Amino acid sequence: MTIIPTNLRNEMQRSYLEYAMSVIVGRALPDVRDGLKPVHRRILFGMHELGMSPDRPYRKCARVVGDVLGKYHPHGDTAVYDALVRLAQDFSTRYLLIDGHGNFGSVDNDPPAAMRYTECRLTALARDTLLADLEAETVDFIDNFDGSQQEPIVLPARLPQLLLNGSAGIAVGMATNIPPHNLGELVDGLGALIANPDLSVLELTRYVTGPDFPTGGTILGQSGIREAYTTGRGSITMRGVANIETIQLRGRPEREAIVITELPYQVCKAALIEKIAELVNDKRIDGISDIRDESDRDGLRVVIELKRDAYPRVVLNNLYKLTPLQTNFGCNMLALVDGEPRLLDLKEFLQTFLDFRIEVITRRTRFELRKAQERDHLLQGQLIALANLEEVIALIRAADDTATARLQLVERFALSETQAEAILQLQLRRLTGLEASRIEAEHQELLIKIADLTDVLNRRERINEIIRTELTQARQRFGDTRRTVIVKADGEIDDADLIANQEMVVLLTQQGYIKRLPVDTFDRQRRATRGKSGARMREDDVVDYFITCCNHDTVLFFTNRGVVYGLRGYQIPAGSRTAKGTPIVQLLPIPIEEKVTSIVPVQDFASDDYLVMLTRAGYIKKTALAAFANLRANGLIAIGLEEGDELRWVRRARAQDDILVGSRAGMAIRFRADEDQLRALGRTARGVKSMELRKNDELVSMDILSCEQRERAEANGDCGPWVLVVTAGGFGKRVPFSEFRAQNRGGMGVIATKFRDEGDELAALRVVGCEEELMIVTARGVIIRQHGDEISQQSRAATGVRVQRLDEDDTIVGVAVVPESEESTAIACAPEEEAEEE
Repeated sequence: MTIIPTNLRNEMQRSYLEYAMSVIVGRALPDVRDGLKPVHRRILFGMHELGMSPDRPYRKCARVVGDVLGKYHPHGDTAVYDALVRLAQDFSTRYLLIDGHGNFGSVDNDPPAAMRYTECRLTALARDTLLADLEAETVDFIDNFDGSQQEPIVLPARLPQLLLNGSAGIAVGMATNIPPHNLGELVDGLGALIANPDLSVLELTRYVTGPDFPTGGTILGQSGIREAYTTGRGSITMRGVANIETIQLRGRPEREAIVITELPYQVCKAALIEKIAELVNDKRIDGISDIRDESDRDGLRVVIELKRDAYPRVVLNNLYKLTPLQTNFGCNMLALVDGEPRLLDLKEFLQTFLDFRIEVITRRTRFELRKAQERDHLLQGQLIALANLEEVIALIRAADDTATARLQLVERFALSETQAEAILQLQLRRLTGLEASRIEAEHQELLIKIADLTDVLNRRERINEIIRTELTQARQRFGDTRRTVIVKADGEIDDADLIANQEMVVLLTQQGYIKRLPVDTFDRQRRATRGKSGARMREDDVVDYFITCCNHDTVLFFTNRGVVYGLRGYQIPAGSRTAKGTPIVQLLPIPIEEKVTSIVPVQDFASDDYLVMLTRAGYIKKTALAAFANLRANGLIAIGLEEGDELRWVRRARAQDDILVGSRAGMAIRFRADEDQLRALGRTARGVKSMELRKNDELVSMDILSCEQRERAEANGDCGPWVLVVTAGGFGKRVPFSEFRAQNRGGMGVIATKFRDEGDELAALRVVGCEEELMIVTARGVIIRQHGDEISQQSRAATGVRVQRLDEDDTIVGVAVVPESEESTAIACAPEEEAEEE
């Protein structure tokens, strides 16, 4: 026996530090790359090894626990089973990784059945986003605890699992508590970060708006979310969903009741009911006469019946204050990065995951390239043998043994030993002409694949595109809507409260660059002048769409695929008149193949207005504006489209308004937006026919005549409002609205204008009044701002007057009306008024 003297203090410090790091790395903290602790990783890997895929039958949980204990995780069976159960509980895990069959516990904190009774298998999400590519050498493997098995250090996750499902753990001297998030929002955030790596944390919160808990509920305010995302630590106030209802029980008069339908995350329903009953018995809450748990398989429902003289809102506020119906989630965003615990903000979480995905895809591509090259190497040898078939057969027949034949093949045809061995193993049926052509075809396919894989390894943008494609596919398969609603807390200052509600112009170019400018950037000019104060874009880009609105408006972006996205006006980056703008894909998760074709500003979704949509093929429909109030970060379907059709124009209207549609050949049709002509349809409907077009004609414009404008036109005759007709060649006129008679939808319409120059065509039809200000924009980005009464009034048959002199290669692309806003006008015009006084 050898006795080594040592200092007790040093030994205790060293041993305790080793123990602490062992607990931190080996048990309590998740890895930022796949978001899993070792026990979860080993459970999923063990189930993968057992072949427990979602298309296979369930197997006993005891089998999984025993396999994991014996091979990878030598700890107690209860610890492993509890970890497995949590991955299968839909009230604990936002996106389930294990599909459980049997009693896996409840939100009442009931324990699960014993592992010998319950069954499980992997979910499709776990198989396809965590365990896919595991055999493609994407991650490193290490020996298990006794060296008899190999286990992965980390799983090749395709989604940021740590933010997706969150994590909680207590180590030695540190702890982690990360909330779950919505899959679609995380994908949008990753896409935005790929497009612009310089995004700040606050800019990322446009996409990742906040935690999304499996039990739903609400989050009060955004201050706690922002603190957690920017510093790694923060307190998020969660509140259950409770509504005040009037209930009627048999033989009893109507009573007011508080009905709880959603609970804060990790709140036990039975404990909540017990706490409420305790407060009632202690007379700390007055006004409650009965509590009933009416929850069933359809959902949670706790009914708190109130006394006759109780004030429901007061009772509910007391429940929020005194019970877990309102509680806090303490975020502590701690995770292992390169084996060391680190406190991360939102951007660091996403960026670290993207770096890991780049490594995984690079290793997977190298693996596939090596396999393709090895296979092609064999095919090249077989093609050489087929090209010299008679000589190869004679050489093999003359050889004494296999080794001699192999050596002679290598020497005669300059083959490798692997190729020679493959030729010797070639079956006689592979020598037919058909099989030879198949070998040649496979060789050509492999050459294309090898070139493509090599290109992926040489170009970072190809890897980024693969990451984006895999994320989009995951969102399409597994994405869902948010369950947790984020509401503004009382007294909390919103971003909009800090920004003046000015009028602004939003410009979007054909190349997808967007910017906003104050309306007063553009001085009013007389017609037929060149717009020297116009907002010129780059020489190789042209303005494709523009609107005027206010900073606080919600701006809806409709794409040609019929999908709508939303931003607040002030979220659109401001720019100068000569600035290029910001790529819209950095602001919205718009796929590359989609293009914004219409922009609509909305101040209030609570109105009874509709959105009228018109497609290029001529289908038109109206949908209630309220249907677009709850926009998702990844967009909403606005209209159902046929193959080859695309959404082109969207306008806001009421049922009493008139719709005006114009074609490129100068025809126009007017019809009512009421239920007789255009009944309201849902978001996914296609619509009905709007206008009969002549051969080679197509729709180019749509606008709305409000019922007030129509009544004013009928009362005042030719004193307005008018239809502003503008051609691409720079000619325009105002036509009395009475000259466009109302027709039934689907007709040919009437002539809106005649053209002065051959090849000219209609660019826009807009309903205007004499006091309204107009902004006319050209393809080169030149903008003219002027009053409507500055444009000549003429009949439908006239050709109009020149409203803007254009460069030889320039055309007019659109007309917008400056919105009327007393508040914003005062803000925008104040500097001009001061200048005039001086």
